[in-house]
Amino acid sequence: MGKTLIDIKRALDANVGKRITIKANGGRRKTMERSGLLEETYPSVFIVKLDEQNAFERVSYSYADVLTESVELMFCEEGGNGAIKA
Repeated sequence: MGKTLIDIKRALDANVGKRITIKANGGRRKTMERSGLLEETYPSVFIVKLDEQNAFERVSYSYADVLTESVELMFCEEGGNGAIKA
């Protein structure tokens, strides 16, 4: 992913509507992994619409979370089994 907040936002803007997997720090040495669609981007946050298996429908994270590596993003390739790590 980019090295500035603007680079991260631009990269996410280009991938709106694509499948994404998120690894987030859940606190106390817990890591939560969720997947869904990158739904929208806003000036300070981005929103992911989660798959039905999760209790929440949508989650939002800030671009600063990605910059500080407390949230790790992986975009799923269409038509393949691989993932593009961002």
